[in-house]
Amino acid sequence: MSTILVVEDEPTLQQTLAHNLKKDGYKVYTAGDGEAALDLIRQHQPDLVVLDIMLPRLDGLTVCRLVRKDADIRHTPIIMLTARGTAGDKMVGLDSGADDYITKPFDLGEFMARVRAVLRRAPGQSTHMQMLESSDIRLDVTARRAFRGTEELHLSSKEFDLLAELMRNRGSVLSRDLILSRVWGYDYYGDSRTVDVHIRWLRQKIEEDPSNPRHIITVRGIGYRFEA
Repeated sequence: MSTILVVEDEPTLQQTLAHNLKKDGYKVYTAGDGEAALDLIRQHQPDLVVLDIMLPRLDGLTVCRLVRKDADIRHTPIIMLTARGTAGDKMVGLDSGADDYITKPFDLGEFMARVRAVLRRAPGQSTHMQMLESSDIRLDVTARRAFRGTEELHLSSKEFDLLAELMRNRGSVLSRDLILSRVWGYDYYGDSRTVDVHIRWLRQKIEEDPSNPRHIITVRGIGYRFEA
């Protein structure tokens, strides 16, 4: 199980991020200021730190620089959160040693995707997300095999990737555009109907009653949500 430290002084946002990370299977620590964050990083050596820049006591940039100077924790992946969004601010954050940079306000689905991406790049990252299970649906991401109960499902490559993305974000609404960018890639020039067609095909394979789905739920005007 990967451990993540969320450092955010705004209580509602801190609780929201921590709740969604825990729901996705991560062990989560929280801190509301830079000094507490530094102590927790040294004590627990988390697999990832989500670090706000504007913090009391020690700001996020200072925390990031101190982490990178400490031989025991210097390789800790860091995602910076900030309300600042200019190119110069991003450069300062990345030059301070951050692995990624997210500007507030941000989409929760995008945040979770960034977390997974940074963890995948990290040395020795946990493999707990290589097996996805929800109710009767099970995906072995490494072997790219899907099961409903004991029955193996025969999914196309895109159907598998689509189902994996939905299951990783179970309970969260993913827009059609976000699904397109994650499953088909940022350079894909198709439209959102591609997602709808693949969702229909996927429902025919994983739902007992595709006309009344209980796993892949349509959120009108937005996209789709996976439910256990």
